[in-house]
Amino acid sequence: MIEKLLLKLRLRDELSDSEEAVLRGAMSHTVDHTQGRTFIRSGMELTTSNLLIDGLVCRYKDLADGSRQMLELHVPGDFIDLHSFPLKRLDHNVMALVPSTIGVFPHERLQAITQDEPHLSRLLWLSTLLDASIHREWLLSLGRRSAIQRLAHLFCELYIRLGIVKLTQQTSYRLPLTQSQISELKGLTPVHVNRTLKELREQGIVTFRSDTVSIHDWTRLQAVAEFDPAYLFMEKRPR
Repeated sequence: MIEKLLLKLRLRDELSDSEEAVLRGAMSHTVDHTQGRTFIRSGMELTTSNLLIDGLVCRYKDLADGSRQMLELHVPGDFIDLHSFPLKRLDHNVMALVPSTIGVFPHERLQAITQDEPHLSRLLWLSTLLDASIHREWLLSLGRRSAIQRLAHLFCELYIRLGIVKLTQQTSYRLPLTQSQISELKGLTPVHVNRTLKELREQGIVTFRSDTVSIHDWTRLQAVAEFDPAYLFMEKRPR
């Protein structure tokens, strides 16, 4: 069940068999969430953290006028709210964008890891730091990148992140999101997203059709996005 998490961790450091066994034992059960279900709400008291096993999940915040901004997109293998272990609550909501399976990690089991497994604790800490790094890159997109750069950067990032957990097929991957959902992720209107996707398609760079992103020119896609994967910290080194 946690194989994709293990792929992410082993990309960045060694993970012993005993540490893998500890991680497997820390998950108490799994929960299936339907598409569109908000399963964590801002301010609610939390006693567990959640690992995305299958599906797509986003973090988001609402404004009083009913508008919503998605803050980050989680793919299988991501700990969605590991930071809720020390924080005990979140300042945002978490929603399943598609039918999703979640692995549940009780906080008392995570506490035992921090007490007994210092190296594994650092790897889990690394997971939260990676979340923060991705979040900063998304802030840069929302604040400074043009529409075409925002979408190009999203497609580049997801190609790398999904590739790490073996969910790409050569130069394509599934992304079962609507253009409206993408507009909420990138702070654009659906009309602007549609126009920008058409521009990327007509330039022969990337096509998004039938829930699939097909990259036709990776070099040009990176150039348009000004994509530098350094913020994903994919080098393997002692942590």
